[in-house]
Amino acid sequence: MSKPIIVITADSIVEPSAIINQVYADFAPRDLKEAVIKAGGIPIILPFPDDEKLGQEMAEALVSSFDGLIIPGGPDVDPTWFGEDPIRELGRTAYQRDAFEIPLVKAAKKAKKPIFGICRGLQVINVAFGGDLYQDLAKQNPDSYMKHSQLAPGGFPTHYVTVDSKSVFYSVLGEKSYVNSRHHQGVRKVADGFEATAVAADGVVEAIETSDGLVSAVQWHPENMWRADEKQFEVFKQFVSKC
Repeated sequence: MSKPIIVITADSIVEPSAIINQVYADFAPRDLKEAVIKAGGIPIILPFPDDEKLGQEMAEALVSSFDGLIIPGGPDVDPTWFGEDPIRELGRTAYQRDAFEIPLVKAAKKAKKPIFGICRGLQVINVAFGGDLYQDLAKQNPDSYMKHSQLAPGGFPTHYVTVDSKSVFYSVLGEKSYVNSRHHQGVRKVADGFEATAVAADGVVEAIETSDGLVSAVQWHPENMWRADEKQFEVFKQFVSKC
């Protein structure tokens, strides 16, 4: 049996400058690439163009060339995609990356290709299909009391999530999972056609998915935990098997 081709969208290394932000390289997390390989997939890193229109054209043209899509973590989603101006607490954004990933997930879903989102990836998927976000949980969500941007090393779990029994993740994670957490944005309105299927103790959405399970996403970073936590590796095996 041939191995599925899994594309991983890239982020960019940016060095702030007094004159202009210098962009040096496109990259994807090594831990994520290795998880896909070990789970039986062939990873391909997919950079985004600076030209928004070209990004949309590339997204539509690329769908036939892969079997599955992963949208990994990265900077904040630009709030203009869900009709808001930026608040002071908004972090670094990458509008051009949004402009590539949003049409890419739409095209992949239309083509019935499995999609998996991680952290920012969950937020991109939610926004792409009409949901919105808290630009900053501490500022905008009075019910959120937990530390969702941990100071512990990134691969260490720091809080639990409760997983819905109907979730695709329930079969590999069970009802409770101990996860890491590196985000300050979060889902406010869940997109139509999706369900929130895991939550933190303070109600912050930790996973979303479609009813057929072809599109699923988590707010934590299983790519940093899979070597030490077999259940987090099962998340990748499950996704690659869909592809």
